[in-house]
Amino acid sequence: MAADADLETLPGVGPATAEKLKDAGFDSFQGLAVASPSELSNTADVGDSTASDIVQAAREAADVGGFETGADVLERREKIGKLSWKIDEVDELLGGGVETQSITEVYGEFGSGKSQVTHQLCVNVQLPKEHGGLGGAAMFVDSEDTFRPERIDDMVRGLSDETLEAFMEDREIEGSPDDDEAMDELIESVLDQIHVAKAFNSNHQMLLAEKAQELASETQDDEYPIRLLCVDSLTAHFRAEYVGRGELAERQQKLNKHLHDLDKVGNLHNVAVLVTNQVASNPDSFFGDPTQPIGGNILGHKSTFRIYLRKSKGDKRIVKMVDAPNLPDGEAVMRVEDGGLKPE
Repeated sequence: MAADADLETLPGVGPATAEKLKDAGFDSFQGLAVASPSELSNTADVGDSTASDIVQAAREAADVGGFETGADVLERREKIGKLSWKIDEVDELLGGGVETQSITEVYGEFGSGKSQVTHQLCVNVQLPKEHGGLGGAAMFVDSEDTFRPERIDDMVRGLSDETLEAFMEDREIEGSPDDDEAMDELIESVLDQIHVAKAFNSNHQMLLAEKAQELASETQDDEYPIRLLCVDSLTAHFRAEYVGRGELAERQQKLNKHLHDLDKVGNLHNVAVLVTNQVASNPDSFFGDPTQPIGGNILGHKSTFRIYLRKSKGDKRIVKMVDAPNLPDGEAVMRVEDGGLKPE
């Protein structure tokens, strides 16, 4: 049954309202159940009381909003995927890799390798599960003009022969890693599964997060469903547009809304959300590293995992786990090479 036909079973939802809801990105009971009535009223152009009725009925239909046992939570968590960095030391630090249904924040100074991580994971997410991937596609929200297809090309070629052979078999590409035509075909198929959108300002970036929900929903039954959403960088536009303490409250409010939209993509569609963040220097810091991530407590609380990247000698980078609900703090070392992220 079509999604809009399903929605018509809710009270107060006829064909026209169902179409409005679908156009606003609400195409499932679960999506409606986690929305607020005011959000529904504003985006789908329905009355406040109707919106409340729709949300309440959707919560009952989707069976969300109640308590569940720890055993139920454990069973649900078993569906969570782990996206490998293909670097054993880093994967161990992350408890197996970047989690789906979570927001992972990677912050660091300019040149520390944040964009390299996003590119590498856009490749790795497409790998078969037995090779550390999630067998899915990626979305890339580009706010700083960092996405480079040429870098994806380098990183695919930088995979081990064993991984490349498995990748080609999965994509039904005849040939071997030594075959230029087969490699070109593989790289083209990898680029086809990376959906890139350039964000021109903070409002546009927030709109793209809503569009990401639609795309993730549309591809769930595809051969390669969306399994990764990268935002590089999360904070650049917000930082540039809201300057000074007078605008801090509005900036944080909008950033909070944006993070909740990203979180919704991850939770509703089993997607790993990876955001990069800029840093500022804290002049009051007399001891330790003076660099602090932008975004304040709102971003600190909303990020499930916080990873700090910093430069070391040459192409070495230190990957530091700063915060995680179930993992100890620690550090790992990696290299940023022509062929992508590599072990030390």
